[in-house]
Amino acid sequence: MDQRAKRVAIVGAGTSGLAVCKHLLARGFRPVVFEAGAAVGGLWTRTLASTRLQSPAAVYRFSDFPWPESTDAYPRSAQVAAYLAVYARRFGVLERVRFRSTVVSAEHVGDGGCEDAADGWDRWNGNGEAFGDGTGVWRLTVRHCHGEPEPEKTTTEVCEFDFLILCVGRFSGVPNVPAFPPGRGPEAFKGRVLHSMELSDMGHADAAALLKGKRVAVVGSGKSAFDIAADCADANGAERPCTMVCRNPQWLLHDTQIWGKLNIGYLYMNRFAELMVAKPGAGVISRLLATLLTPLGWLVSAVTGAYYRSAIPMREHGMEPGHGFASCVSSCLIAMLPDGFYDKVKQGSIVFRKLPTASPFTFSRDGLEFLDNSGESESTVKKIPADVVILATGYRGDQKLRDMFASPRLKAIVAGSPDAAVPLYRNCVHPRVPQMAVVGYAEGLNNIYVCEMMSKWVARLLDGAFRLPGVRRMEGSVAEWGRYYRRSGGGGEHFRRSCLGAVNVWYNDELCRDMGCDPRRKKGLLAEWFQPYGAVDYAGIQ
Repeated sequence: MDQRAKRVAIVGAGTSGLAVCKHLLARGFRPVVFEAGAAVGGLWTRTLASTRLQSPAAVYRFSDFPWPESTDAYPRSAQVAAYLAVYARRFGVLERVRFRSTVVSAEHVGDGGCEDAADGWDRWNGNGEAFGDGTGVWRLTVRHCHGEPEPEKTTTEVCEFDFLILCVGRFSGVPNVPAFPPGRGPEAFKGRVLHSMELSDMGHADAAALLKGKRVAVVGSGKSAFDIAADCADANGAERPCTMVCRNPQWLLHDTQIWGKLNIGYLYMNRFAELMVAKPGAGVISRLLATLLTPLGWLVSAVTGAYYRSAIPMREHGMEPGHGFASCVSSCLIAMLPDGFYDKVKQGSIVFRKLPTASPFTFSRDGLEFLDNSGESESTVKKIPADVVILATGYRGDQKLRDMFASPRLKAIVAGSPDAAVPLYRNCVHPRVPQMAVVGYAEGLNNIYVCEMMSKWVARLLDGAFRLPGVRRMEGSVAEWGRYYRRSGGGGEHFRRSCLGAVNVWYNDELCRDMGCDPRRKKGLLAEWFQPYGAVDYAGIQ
């Protein structure tokens, strides 16, 4: 049977789902994409109107699909969603998407299934090939919503596929909500408590109405928290300032140009920069060279951090990060400030309340409380009055991944343990889960760049261009990458489980070697070593 006649299911029509579908179509497959929403674009269809890209449009793009010339330098969410929709139409992806279709559960069935055979495998899926011997299938339970998602307007379908590709992402679906002592959680608060996901899912008018005229407290220190605080400041001004409640400030930048001249890509996103990193899977010489260049790496990080500290009044307002700039790159904890953010702080429209290191916050009837033990005298209870509390506390991407599966065994192994890296070979394939790939779970400084390369690798795997190595070898690679992720997370404090920020070129080199492509994509020695790498460099790989 021609491999291209195999049935392939893709779950999710966000950035990664669109890229995978496009590259499978180019190789003759006819995948089916299940999308729970009513449009392609994933998170970009459910964001605040003011949200902008973290990266300039010139680098945040698919390798073979440029932005329109009229696009902003840092496009807003509506522009990004439109770009993804046009991409889907241009490459025939829209025709393959089933909208308002939620995959409720996935179960692997058939001879040689992962429940019984995996532990005895020498090679993934029995022979290292995407479809194995053709006897196993994925049985998906899909709920289709017709019109509004009311019970009487839904139908359930059970269908089977030869390969399953999960493009469900990490930053949606299952909110990370802190635990509170009994009687001290949201139930004690007379106002409204919601997660940033709920705010993003609202219509723009409803979200604006919720914030208008309210005392809003935003809990968190990442990009979403800053965006929400900026919107609150625009809505209410200094009359009702937005309070940002955070513990560990992150690096949020006003610009990617150092001193207005040097793009940080030249410092962190090229081959020379990666010489200073102990890369997973590299040889002894590479590790020795990284050790010798450690002082240079420290100097680059110190100079870069010093520039942003001088250009952004973070220290003045107590928002200086406690970790170095290199750590934020290797942990993917780098983002862009909303326009004029610190101007709003100076105007009094935004105020910061920094929590002591070991002091959790709780709810009271009128807002938030925390124990301030920073003084020399006894600890005191500090209050933060609020009408609305928004928890910008992130997501539980690992739980979202587990929830896809019916099998308790797969739930237990697919995402690994919370204190270890997600056990995916090449950040795409679990060594003991057959006929399945995960695309877009690992993150980088530019996620569209990461997911497109993964998509090309997965498409070639399904087309039989290469075989996967033995299970033990893949597990060894997973373990080595896991050790790197933990080191790069600053000893665990900023552990993100799968961030390619400081080793993206090296990671792409591995994918290129698997696919039989030349990993050196630049013209000329100087360009190869010192120019930043991006999606366009890999446009020739289809």
